[in-house]
Amino acid sequence: MQTSDHIQGIRKSYETGTLEEQDLQPDPVHLFRAWMDAAVQAQLEEPNAMTLCTASADGLPDGRIVLLRGFDARGFVFFTNYESTKGNHLSANPRATLVFLWHALERQIRIQGTVARVGADESTAYFQTRPRGHQLAAWTSPQSRPLGNRDELSTRLAELEVRFPAEVPLPDFWGGYRLVPQRMEFWQGRKNRLHDRFAYTLAAGAWAINRLAP
Repeated sequence: MQTSDHIQGIRKSYETGTLEEQDLQPDPVHLFRAWMDAAVQAQLEEPNAMTLCTASADGLPDGRIVLLRGFDARGFVFFTNYESTKGNHLSANPRATLVFLWHALERQIRIQGTVARVGADESTAYFQTRPRGHQLAAWTSPQSRPLGNRDELSTRLAELEVRFPAEVPLPDFWGGYRLVPQRMEFWQGRKNRLHDRFAYTLAAGAWAINRLAP
């Protein structure tokens, strides 16, 4: 296998922290909150950025970075165009994985579960908090579809600025999804690649916790 010498030369020892049994919480969402708070307090750039992994109806996996916009005991929420590639994937196969990676803290979280659209009221409430330009962009972009050139977007935006001179309504093709977790894994980098990994798996309404080999 041919590999760039620069890549081969990358070596990192993970020694920032540890994750032990006494650090865990019975509910993984509570531990997620603690780790997210730590990422925010560390002033990491966009700590809510996550990889959203979906799969098509025939099983072809896909991934992209999206932003977490809220979470609680019900699950993890993000917003997008329902007619995008990820929206089509989730219509055909409503399961997904979220991955958070915080390099500076040497931490990773993987969240697997089922996905469903949030209610229209919840989507509307979030949409109304977006800057006007972002609201218009949701209407402007036929997300994931081919464009002849960028001028198509500029023309469409100009038309929409006239169409919506004041309030911009929520598009019927745009809104939120909530991933309901069924499995959550917490990874803390450790020296010599002997990392700490703990998996929470939901079974019969309760979370089972297991330490995993790195």
